[in-house]
Amino acid sequence: MNFRQKNRKEEAHLDMTPLVDVVFNLLIFFMLSTTFVTTPGIKINLPEASSKELKAQEKEVRVALTRKGKVYLNRKLVSMDEVRKSLQQKARINPKMLVIIQADEQVTHGKVVQIMDMAKSAGLNKLAIATRQRQRKKKK
Repeated sequence: MNFRQKNRKEEAHLDMTPLVDVVFNLLIFFMLSTTFVTTPGIKINLPEASSKELKAQEKEVRVALTRKGKVYLNRKLVSMDEVRKSLQQKARINPKMLVIIQADEQVTHGKVVQIMDMAKSAGLNKLAIATRQRQRKKKK
């Protein structure tokens, strides 16, 4: 019997393909999950309030009023007349629809009341005014 040891050393290697796939998947996941923006393109400085934020509902209309006097209906630039017509159409579909008014804190009170009046005359009685959460002062 011949029990000779062979002097060959087998090299261990690590397959990098699955590792690279996992890293790329993680990279794509984090890139996609950090790029969500609530209202792109509409610059509104909401007034502060201490009440908690309302959760978004499926049946809602958002009217945004900017400092420069522009009016957006569900992120679409419209005129005040188009807002009135759209609110009337939406009231026919669902009279319990919520109207959320997002007005910059520099917008005059009259503009906000005008939107509220349009909603009320269209038959939409559920109104909300959007605010941003007031920052709490840290105790030292």
